[in-house]
Amino acid sequence: MKWTVSIVALGLPSMLAAPALGQAITVLAEPLPTPPGSQTYSTELLSREDLLREGPNRLDDILRQSAGFQLFRRSDSRTTHPTSQGATLRALGGNAAGRALVLLDGVPQEDPFGGWVPWAALSPERLAYARITRGGGAGAFGAGALAGTIELVSQPLEPRLQGDARLEYGSLDSWLAAASVQAPVGTGVFSLSAQVEESDGFYLVPEDQRGPVDVRASTRAWHVEARGAVPVGEGKELSVRVLGFQDKHVNGLALTPNHSEGVDASVRLLSRNDWTWDVLAYAKVRGFDSGFASVQEGRATANPALDQHDVPATGLGAKAELRPPMPEGHVLQIGLDARWNTGKTKEYFRFMEGAFTRHREAGGDALVAGAYVEESWQASPSVTLTGGARLDHWRHSNGFRQERNLADQSVLLRQDFAARSDWRASGRVGASWKPWQAVELRAAAYTGFRVPTLNELYRPFRVGNDITEANPDLSPERLAGAEVGLRYQPIEALGFDLTLFRNTVRDAVGNVTVGVGPGTFPTAGFVPAGGVLRQRQNIDRVRSQGVEARGHLSFGGWRLEASYAYTDAEVRRFDASPELEGLRLAQSPRHMATAGVSYAKAERWGIAASGQYMGRVYEDDLNTRRLSDSFTVDGAAWVMLRPDLRLEVRGQNLFDATVEAGESASGILTLAAPRTVWVGVSWSFGRP
Repeated sequence: MKWTVSIVALGLPSMLAAPALGQAITVLAEPLPTPPGSQTYSTELLSREDLLREGPNRLDDILRQSAGFQLFRRSDSRTTHPTSQGATLRALGGNAAGRALVLLDGVPQEDPFGGWVPWAALSPERLAYARITRGGGAGAFGAGALAGTIELVSQPLEPRLQGDARLEYGSLDSWLAAASVQAPVGTGVFSLSAQVEESDGFYLVPEDQRGPVDVRASTRAWHVEARGAVPVGEGKELSVRVLGFQDKHVNGLALTPNHSEGVDASVRLLSRNDWTWDVLAYAKVRGFDSGFASVQEGRATANPALDQHDVPATGLGAKAELRPPMPEGHVLQIGLDARWNTGKTKEYFRFMEGAFTRHREAGGDALVAGAYVEESWQASPSVTLTGGARLDHWRHSNGFRQERNLADQSVLLRQDFAARSDWRASGRVGASWKPWQAVELRAAAYTGFRVPTLNELYRPFRVGNDITEANPDLSPERLAGAEVGLRYQPIEALGFDLTLFRNTVRDAVGNVTVGVGPGTFPTAGFVPAGGVLRQRQNIDRVRSQGVEARGHLSFGGWRLEASYAYTDAEVRRFDASPELEGLRLAQSPRHMATAGVSYAKAERWGIAASGQYMGRVYEDDLNTRRLSDSFTVDGAAWVMLRPDLRLEVRGQNLFDATVEAGESASGILTLAAPRTVWVGVSWSFGRP
């Protein structure tokens, strides 16, 4: 899939008109109110100020300020491979697939084929807030919320002419340019935003291990988003969104470029009348390609190992929710949702005597459709009860894997996998009680499940000399969990939240070691010396338990905040590989902590600094490759040069700490980003 987007801006003075002075402003594209029962779960709200306060400007880096959130590796989305960019919570990893459901205005953001998230296309400047809910989900699209849900909510649209522009330049010859405009059109509102960024990047391998084949991990990304909303009757509105993006990386070797692109579109119709309802439909067309290489000892030479030259994928989905009139204190949600994904990988492999000798295609279709009901009951000013249930049907079909000899086009392997389907019920209940105005006690229990991605089912992959085989027989992951919590908030400026949790995942999908090279194995073929053969397998039972704490204090322009997560995530039972029992999941830290301080002088200037600690992790399922703990500091400072002009300095990893993100079988480390500093200026007009 190759495409470009061009935008021609036309003068619209005859079409656009700001509301007259004193006229009421009708805000459009706001979500329906959050039911009161959400407070019974471990929920964290990141306001717009929280999202824009810190040094990072990538959304995944900002979300890391909440202890317990992580991508598979410590690298950010600028440098980590896209296939490792699924999100998870509570260390429920095991492989790179996302266990947390990421929604943008109700639309799942995961790639239809691989489940990774296009973080480069999700600009924090366009968001009103983000809500992180930990634990299994039972509401809309809850079938994918194994570890929790990350809801991203865009800024509402207001019928006034307004806009902004931003330009940044920084370390590693990095630059970013962004602009947006919003205006009334008839009775509705239209907005357009765009961003492009580029960086020469840094060396992923430490200097003492680096060789001639290593190059900087450069990146270039852009996205364009158009939104519109219009009233279509009393209490009703229609909103649409179209988002196009492209993200290119070179992952540390000239032979390892990767390229993601996509076009997403959604339409939403909702009513805010007595019979409240919300209908949403979306389509995602995504493309991906990536190169992989095998590096020889001494890192003087490298050969192509795999050319994943085309991964087309399509996702279609819809949701309908009804909230009928209820007695005071009750909110009832009744809904249906469905997701259908299809995709396949096309790749060259087995590089011999200067050329690839084989070609592989693999893929299939996946459907998840369900119905849900959930009720929140504000039983009294001090007691809130909630409960919800889902019934889902999942189906995998048209799965196949074919490998051909490029010399004569003969078919060397053809596997057609039988369709599989089943029903799965899940649900959650929660309660909160305020014995005093400042104290809230809460408890919740939940179940959830996640259907394996097409990538996990059908596509093998290779990184260096390490090979991971697919598994078309994977079963869905099933979670059961419970938590208790305490919130203390005597005043808005002071608050503390503590949660104790225990989650158990059955049939957890992990990358399990099944062989060590050199040697030849069924289906996978030859594994070279120093290489490891893994396969995605269902682990009988994984347990994740621990404690989460966070707090904040504000006074006189100052804001202090901190969070901490202790998570004991380990394999509890695995009959097929009992040697893994008692070991920690790959890339799952026991300790994560963040702390931040900021100060703002009215709206004239401000400063902020934050630190993030991540404990030691293991790269592999056997717990033989250990990555050191890390502590990084980010910071930002800004000043208003004029009411409409802002100067800003931001920095990540200010003390240039070495952060180990991965380790190969031969002991070669992969590093996360070094110190990076940006200077930027932004201009806005028409803001209230």
